[in-house]
Amino acid sequence: MNSRRILIGSGEGRGYYHCVSRVVDRRIIFHASEKEVFRSILRKLERFLGVKVVTYCLMGNHFHLLLEVPDKEAMSNLDAETLLELLPLLYDEVVVEQVAKELAGARSSENRGWERRILERYERRRGDLSVFLKELKQRVSIFYNRRNDRVGTLWEGRFKSVLVEGGEEALRAVAAYIDLNPVRAGLVERPEDYRWSGYGEACGAGKGMEKAREGLISITREGLQNPPTADGGTPADLPDWGEAQRRYRLLLCAEGREQRSDEVTGEGGRRGIAAEECDRVAAAGGAMPLATALRRKVRYFSDGAVIGSAAFVDGVFVRLKAEGRTGPKRTSGARPMRGADFGDLRSLRDLRLSPLGEARE
Repeated sequence: MNSRRILIGSGEGRGYYHCVSRVVDRRIIFHASEKEVFRSILRKLERFLGVKVVTYCLMGNHFHLLLEVPDKEAMSNLDAETLLELLPLLYDEVVVEQVAKELAGARSSENRGWERRILERYERRRGDLSVFLKELKQRVSIFYNRRNDRVGTLWEGRFKSVLVEGGEEALRAVAAYIDLNPVRAGLVERPEDYRWSGYGEACGAGKGMEKAREGLISITREGLQNPPTADGGTPADLPDWGEAQRRYRLLLCAEGREQRSDEVTGEGGRRGIAAEECDRVAAAGGAMPLATALRRKVRYFSDGAVIGSAAFVDGVFVRLKAEGRTGPKRTSGARPMRGADFGDLRSLRDLRLSPLGEARE
């Protein structure tokens, strides 16, 4: 059976898919700048079409996507204001102005059917896996061909897709397989060090960090038991990133642990996360080891105001409060440092947003 045609999500509830597509002749054509453009197109299509990226990995000649395709029956209908807000994501000013004039003309004529037909041109594309992948590949092809003065197809046939059960076990396994690709290819030693993957983006401090984290958080069973909000957003009661990262990091190390070759035959080896690193992660219960965190930009060391033991930070806080230099509602000083196993270190400031940045070269 052709898995590409096992499609649900059109009035049959949400569906999850692992999608893969490769460059023709499998040539290495995507480098840092191309991957940045690819990711930008991916995120814009995600917002425009309502197909959620759970996680992804962009390699030199192919990509992996784990996508959540919504129930189209549950998606809210587009209105004129929403459409005009979304159009600039994918279209230039000329197209946006043209559609705005069409909508204005329909409204002035009081012909509601005319306005509805305009909206339906875009609405019928939303929540559709095939449309999402088709537009992604087309837009990346147009960008790449223009940049390199080439013509012709860029991709090796249609995309492949596998329907994935919407449960934590299956989704976590597929997500880990995707995020471990750069480690097994020998591009990085740790999955969080690869910028063009869901986990790497979630561990960074770029503008796409929150979306990447949202996708990985949704894998947890608590997330699946709480469906997305009507506008496609994330329920407020999903587990936080710290807990989701801890659990996911343990899985990545369990699945991605290196396997050393047989000393006699030289067979059975596999690239992966160093055994010593995996042991440290397991010992820390999934928290990022301090040594690993220090390879990244740690915002606490520049924005934490005060760093030290809880007693030291609390002592400074007491003096600041006596001088009237703290907020009137704040009653305690030391805050735990998030994003890694910082041991007994505490910070005066609670940096909930992006405490760790990208890995340093």
